Amino acid sequence: MNAKSVTALSAVLITLATVTTAHASGAATNKVLISGPLILVFLGFCALVVVAQIIPVITTLYGMIKGVKKSKEEVRANVKAN
Repeated sequence: MNAKSVTALSAVLITLATVTTAHASGAATNKVLISGPLILVFLGFCALVVVAQIIPVITTLYGMIKGVKKSKEEVRANVKAN
């Protein structure tokens, strides 16, 4: 075994030895729901912010795809004309 494979194997073993599982608590949702309406309004506002940030991403992605498609069509037209 060379030094690189020993180092990689050591890194993998150390990572696997230190990994622990995360246990989800069943009471976590219950605490949010009994906290009051202000917590739910805050969480709703956070969701609204996330959705408002996704809309420009979708329109930009649509424009990029449309631009790539248009440039490919122009290349095909140029090839046919020659």
